[in-house]
Amino acid sequence: MKIHQAQVEVQMPPQIQPVLASDGRRHLAYELHITNFNSEASPITLERISVFANRASQPLFQWKGHALGALLVHPQEINSDGIPIEQGRRKVLYLWLTLPEGATNKPLRQQLDFCGPAGELQQANITIPVSSRPVVEVGPPLRGGRWLATEGPGNARSHHWGSLVAVNGEVTIPQRFAIDWFGLDESNHSIRGQHASLGATLDPDWFGFNREVLAIADGVVRDIRNDAPDGTPLTPQEVPEDLTARSLYGNYVVLEIAPGIYAHYAHLRKGSVTVRPGQHIRRGAVIGRLGQTGSAGAPHLHFQVSDKTTFEESEGLPFTITTFKLLGKTKIETTFDPQVPVPLEPVPPGTHHGQMPLDGDVVQFP
Repeated sequence: MKIHQAQVEVQMPPQIQPVLASDGRRHLAYELHITNFNSEASPITLERISVFANRASQPLFQWKGHALGALLVHPQEINSDGIPIEQGRRKVLYLWLTLPEGATNKPLRQQLDFCGPAGELQQANITIPVSSRPVVEVGPPLRGGRWLATEGPGNARSHHWGSLVAVNGEVTIPQRFAIDWFGLDESNHSIRGQHASLGATLDPDWFGFNREVLAIADGVVRDIRNDAPDGTPLTPQEVPEDLTARSLYGNYVVLEIAPGIYAHYAHLRKGSVTVRPGQHIRRGAVIGRLGQTGSAGAPHLHFQVSDKTTFEESEGLPFTITTFKLLGKTKIETTFDPQVPVPLEPVPPGTHHGQMPLDGDVVQFP
């Protein structure tokens, strides 16, 4: 069969860094923004994605047909053959690659196979530019106790990785590797006491509330807010007027920890921020306290690393944490009722060093 060049545009993040995660494996996380520029009015169908190591003929990873649905935030967009893309329309696919042992940072090659309007095979070949820049390693943003990583790395259907931000003509994903940290007690519950409903709880009923938030590295404070009002758990959230830190984060701190690398802390308690813009601080210093301000449904710490001081027009970057204990895995909805035991999915015991927590991890910081 004759193979035609696919009339598509494929955009990817500007840098893709492999990161060692809490499962002991190295991962690549990136997106494919595929736009159909075919001159025919009928859609083309993405039938297969294959990822190869350099010039290898056998793919390391492959998705085809229904399996492509796992790469979409909204799986209903597929059919039995694959993902149809209408003329002039775009689909965004989220890829999480678990690299084989011994894989290097050399570029990977991916082949996209499409079925054209007349049934012809169309292909696009794209290089995956794997960055050799080391992933930033940081200290823990919280201390002691148990902390659940929710909406975390590896979950493309989270409101973090799955949220595209289009501002000033540019689409970015600031929260690609963001984590919402919820405090737990020794029984892995996030709320103390019995309540008629989650909406009947108050901030102090949540175990993480008012806990100290720490600088994860030496750095310079670039931006803060300290006057946003405290919220009430599980009450309706106002739709922000703009996608900015001041409208989303509530009270926050943005810390520059290296050139082009910024740590963002959000939803801090009103009046708890202890630092000021331009201040040089040391790793481990208390910069505020965990709260529920801004776009937060309950007390937790939103933490992310990105390439800009601003939320908008920034790209989320991977990070690793120097040391933590991984206690197991669970989902936040299992932690609400103190009367119901919270079973943790077992994980290999031990202390983890220089790894990135994944979605659902229950960890203990020093």
